[in-house]
Amino acid sequence: MAFLAGLIPEDKIAEIKNAADIVDIVSESVALKKAGQNHIGLCPFHSEKTPSFTVSPVKQIFHCFGCGAGGNVFRFLMKHQGLSFPEAVRSLAGRYGIDLPEREMSPAERQRMDELDQIRRINQIAGSFYQRCLTESRIGQSALAYLERRGIDRAAIDRFQLGFAPAGWDNLTTLFTRKRVPLRQAEKTGLLVPRKNSSGYYDRFRERVMFPIFNTAGSLIGFGGRVLDDALPKYMNSPESPLYNKSRSLYGINWARNRSREQRAVYIVEGYLDMLKLHVNGIENSVATLGTALTPQHIRMLKGCVGEGRMILVYDSDQAGLDAAYRSLDLFLKEHADFRKGDVFRDKNADTRIMILPEGHDPDSYISDKGREEFLEKAQMAPGLVTFLFDMAVKRHGLTTEGKIKIVADLSGTLAVINDQVARSLYVKELAERLNIDENAILAKIRESVVRGRQPRARKLPATPEGTGQNSPERPVVSRGTRLERQILAMMLQYPDIIKDIEDRDLLSQFADGPLKSIGQKVLAGRRQGRVDIPDLMSILDNAAEQELAAELAIGNELWHHWDRQKGLQLINQLEKSKARREDDLLQRIKAAEAENNQPLLLQLLKEKQLQAKERH
Repeated sequence: MAFLAGLIPEDKIAEIKNAADIVDIVSESVALKKAGQNHIGLCPFHSEKTPSFTVSPVKQIFHCFGCGAGGNVFRFLMKHQGLSFPEAVRSLAGRYGIDLPEREMSPAERQRMDELDQIRRINQIAGSFYQRCLTESRIGQSALAYLERRGIDRAAIDRFQLGFAPAGWDNLTTLFTRKRVPLRQAEKTGLLVPRKNSSGYYDRFRERVMFPIFNTAGSLIGFGGRVLDDALPKYMNSPESPLYNKSRSLYGINWARNRSREQRAVYIVEGYLDMLKLHVNGIENSVATLGTALTPQHIRMLKGCVGEGRMILVYDSDQAGLDAAYRSLDLFLKEHADFRKGDVFRDKNADTRIMILPEGHDPDSYISDKGREEFLEKAQMAPGLVTFLFDMAVKRHGLTTEGKIKIVADLSGTLAVINDQVARSLYVKELAERLNIDENAILAKIRESVVRGRQPRARKLPATPEGTGQNSPERPVVSRGTRLERQILAMMLQYPDIIKDIEDRDLLSQFADGPLKSIGQKVLAGRRQGRVDIPDLMSILDNAAEQELAAELAIGNELWHHWDRQKGLQLINQLEKSKARREDDLLQRIKAAEAENNQPLLLQLLKEKQLQAKERH
């Protein structure tokens, strides 16, 4: 990124680029499969069923053919983790043991870096305080006894850095003041709350077992707290902060990520203690939501771990648990839909299962009562999304004649959006057998749903900022250019041997598309500076939109698979002929305007001709 590169020495940026492997970095959050020279996977930046996200180990870049995201390894970290360019560089430098000299930053960058560092420090101070209160002080004895009763031993307490927030309204306030922590900054973490009727602050968390929340990189980003009795609210969580976003965070993801990838399976539960109990019993591929419903970002994060493996959602059998299961089911079906092709649900996704525990049990109590093996056996038998819908529909409507009619009406829409004909046929057969009715009757209802689904209908998608990981972002506001100009720019990126011919014939001056021309000129300038690798060239482009377009052309299929210089010269000749045709067409239009004495049009066309002449020089 040319506009930020000055903050860090160019030679250090190059050293980090050479050390980093984009496949290793991306595969930590996206399940990649080798496909020829490249690796492909489901895009982490938009919802899709068919992989369109491509990573090139040779060129060290990524590109999504679905949403247009693309760039080098720095760009991936910036977009995926919400980092600035210097933050992405420093993150990789730390990972690969490369020392960075301190350089003067812009005031805005320095302010952002200082704020995030301060919030991390404040969280660490609070986390250490809570840990000491639990394990090194008499005030934590009741909390230790509570955790012991719940089956959480001392090893787990230490591993998960559990703590205790003691009684009192100003424990942290006093601690932060003593350590000279700005209380306004502490307020941004959510640990302190401003008093309403007077100045100053009070502690948000009091008399609670504390569960520190970490991101995938292992940074402490927030807290959850639980009371020791049945007082309400039972659970309390940190509000969102510059570091902490609930819709993109999962409790335990830093511990569960690698184990989930190894086992190609992950358990999703709803409580901190449920997740801890699973980990204590050796089920380390488990995470918990943070007081919110499952979100699309959570699903994509976990898909990145398990690929087409298994995701087991574990719920209580009470009404709240069933409601949560239905919300998750609806979310998964929407996530699996291909919005560009008529909301078609493709059944080639992660194998998602819904596990409803027996009445009166949550994961914590079930594993305490029945044991690890029985829990795993029940998980193995958990139904998939559609079968779960069948079960719930039968339970809701019963098997009377009227009930069967309602069941078919409820399920025909879901069956209609399953694109895999074999899967749909098997589900129809299963439903017909369970209801003891003719398959053709169900198929007729499905056809009605398909016909209704083809009617034009508006779909509103929320507008989301870049990097939030929500529904497909808008494509970059960069002109896509003519196909011929795109091919020539792709040729410059993929086959640099042709660049001398392009320079000799001053081909870029003939580009009609401004953004493509700008990228081409920067590529030429980069080559003159000795930047021959794609990642190096990416770093001199001025903005994300240019990087994404360049990545698309560098990794895409704009050119022949078997290229030679002769084919490149053919493209160059085509562009020159195209330019000649445009100039001739403009001259003919000028003559026609003169003949008709159309002065306004003539003036406009003469300006176009003048502009053509400027572009040529």
